[in-house]
Amino acid sequence: MNTHPRNFCGRTRREFLWETGCGFGAAALASLLSADGVLGASAANPLTPRPAPGRAKAKSVIFLFMYGGPSHIDTFDYKPRMVGMDGKTVAVKTFGRGGHKNEGRIVEPRWKFHQYGQCGKWISDLFPHLAECVDDIAFLHSMTAESPIHGSAMLMMNSGKLQSGSPALGSWVNYGLGSVNEDMPGFVVMLDKRGGPISGAKNWSSGYMPATYAGTVFRPEGSPINDLSLPDGMTRPMQRDLLDSLGRLNELHHLQRPDRHELQSRISTYELAFRMQQHAPEAVDLSQETDATKKLYGLDQDKTRDFGTRCLLARRLVERGVRFVQVYSGGAHNDDNWDAHGDLVANHSKHAGATDQPIAALLKDLKQRGLLEETLVVWGGEFGRQPTAEYGSGTGRDHNAYGFTMWLAGGGVKGGVSAGATDELGAQAVEQPMHVKRLHATVLAQMGLDPNALSYFYRGLDQRLVGVESVEPIHEVMA
Repeated sequence: MNTHPRNFCGRTRREFLWETGCGFGAAALASLLSADGVLGASAANPLTPRPAPGRAKAKSVIFLFMYGGPSHIDTFDYKPRMVGMDGKTVAVKTFGRGGHKNEGRIVEPRWKFHQYGQCGKWISDLFPHLAECVDDIAFLHSMTAESPIHGSAMLMMNSGKLQSGSPALGSWVNYGLGSVNEDMPGFVVMLDKRGGPISGAKNWSSGYMPATYAGTVFRPEGSPINDLSLPDGMTRPMQRDLLDSLGRLNELHHLQRPDRHELQSRISTYELAFRMQQHAPEAVDLSQETDATKKLYGLDQDKTRDFGTRCLLARRLVERGVRFVQVYSGGAHNDDNWDAHGDLVANHSKHAGATDQPIAALLKDLKQRGLLEETLVVWGGEFGRQPTAEYGSGTGRDHNAYGFTMWLAGGGVKGGVSAGATDELGAQAVEQPMHVKRLHATVLAQMGLDPNALSYFYRGLDQRLVGVESVEPIHEVMA
């Protein structure tokens, strides 16, 4: 029979102190131990904002990730010579999940293209709303990656490496600059309601960096993240009393130096979680937005409501100082994302229909609020799609890492320009091939960071997002 007295939470006093002490209860220890000189200079919050070493043209990044691989030749890479070639077998080298091939059956673009804006950019009918924003967009038509397989290509696009275990782009940005809002995470990820992408949390992991720099998954409805609510029966005054009590513990004075760094990382995480109890719910409270703004993002329509909500939240988060926000379109497998192996028309009509208006709204909203100049918006997937059919019948396209399109807007990027080109079929980059690492270098450079100098010492080496060799940003699109 258990004779230990139970408290109001239904736990023993020992259980209560242990569970809360290992959770938010550790939040107060950082300042107390620092004041006592126990942690010394190492107790500084790793997300404390730091000035950019170079000229920063952007303060934050919103990465709109089209998971699955959208077809560049059906969206933004106009290929007029393909019109009339439907069904024709041509000699073309491709490499996707179906392996290497030397010929294939042409699937000509399934949507018409028209010119838009002062720049006269050709845009597919898939994106009528986004077409209105082309004068603010820089298109990168010769992107290349190292893998045509989703898992490794996702890791490459997010972390610069084909294997897991390396920090994500958002982690590097926060490591280099810190966060301007101590009450919110510096790196936020918002997933599609259909599920997360392949490789899961590895895509927003902090890798060998402290967990403080990892992405925090936000939900657009309900509690934005897990564990924000207080334990049953506990009030905030009671929590603060407990924090003060735990702060007087003196056992930690005997920690050795390696343990201090581990403690400092954990305390920073707990402190953030404690502060987010008050501030995260407000950040996702869309009742503060006008009906006109909600309609702009498509929150009044079933097909655009989910992605539109997350785009609107992305704007609210960068307004509140969140440094890096990643928003996923597409989740799970097959036609739940942009991976159009079967029916290209049905697949891309669904996903473009869900994202076109919200993305255009995001650009327009940021611009009218004066935020686009300091917010770098990135659009793209892990690769593109081939100009030929994957199977003997149907319109499905296989993966294409040899050449595809991404685009940038805001954040000191030129508008109404295009850089690079693929061949006349869109099979591979032929003009100014741009490796994924160059995209990463461009993002870091626009944030005022030197991509070839920003490093983190790990396993005896100065690790870099872009690798050991020098990588040039894409200067052609940088204002």
